[in-house]
Amino acid sequence: MAALSVNIEVGEEENEKMESKSEAAAEKERMKPWEQHAGVINMPRFDYNAPSALLHHSHSGFLITCSIKREKSATKEAMSILEKYAESYNSGSSESLEKSDENISAKKRRILTDENSAKCDEDVKSESIIDEISGGPAKDDCQSLSKADAPVERGFVLSLVKLTGSGLVLLTFPRENPSVTADVVSNIFQCLESGILKSPLWCHRIFPIQATCLLIEKELRAVVSKLVLQFINDKQNKLARPIKFAVGYNRRGIEETCMKNLKDNPKDSDPFPMLDRSKCFDVVASAIKDAVPESAVDLKSPELSVLVELLPLSGVPNGSLVAAVSVLPQNLVSVKPRLCIKPLISDANARNRS
Repeated sequence: MAALSVNIEVGEEENEKMESKSEAAAEKERMKPWEQHAGVINMPRFDYNAPSALLHHSHSGFLITCSIKREKSATKEAMSILEKYAESYNSGSSESLEKSDENISAKKRRILTDENSAKCDEDVKSESIIDEISGGPAKDDCQSLSKADAPVERGFVLSLVKLTGSGLVLLTFPRENPSVTADVVSNIFQCLESGILKSPLWCHRIFPIQATCLLIEKELRAVVSKLVLQFINDKQNKLARPIKFAVGYNRRGIEETCMKNLKDNPKDSDPFPMLDRSKCFDVVASAIKDAVPESAVDLKSPELSVLVELLPLSGVPNGSLVAAVSVLPQNLVSVKPRLCIKPLISDANARNRS
């Protein structure tokens, strides 16, 4: 009888284990793929409001390049690096963040459940934005957030933006702050050279985005003029006259998508004039010369480089093209084989690790 009792108890324990496993499997099936991944490696979700925000406001941030199908590994690696070197943005721009546009959605800092969002909306908007960034105390009414709806990393102010292109990761700040991104990348290079920071495994390049704009001539010209004047007026930049400059333009295959849209709308003969490389170069060079008359093109040794990168944003209307623009010093760019941001690791190592 004792043996029979033991067998019954063991059988019941095995049944309970099987039931718990089946419940866990069912719960996993109900979870979206990104939620499963975020729960395993502790990454933020995509900010699906960010593409729309980029259409209406200029933002700063970082565009990271990596091997195809290594985007999630590169995202985690980039976050660990930028959390250290972008910390000055959190502490140094609290005042400007508090005074920023009150219409910024609180969901960029804290994801609320549908049941609590209406109840907490006014309280969250009145709460200090910097407390949201640093993971400060929330309102009592909002403390019933489920773990799945709360942000994974409260102190990480950058938003992860979904892209249509492969081998790219885009992280953006809530607003534009041109000097921060270039300083962060410059600091990363210095730490890599000194050995303080280990060479990254997945991230190939980190392009500091100083501003964004729609890819139309008027907006691109205005952004370039503003950034060039800021660069010239920065006392840290010792420039000779005439100032030598170069222009880089990366479309990242977006023209193929636009050509497909053109076939769908044959009545519009030239819907994307700024996609033309020569046209873009002419507009950027003209804006530079208007801002700084004493300037000349020098592709071999430019003192300042204006880099324009098209962002393959997901979830934006057809025909809406957003460009990232930066004006960078000589020590952050490479001119061969083409003008672009310097790689974090050598091309040979990048190929071996891909």
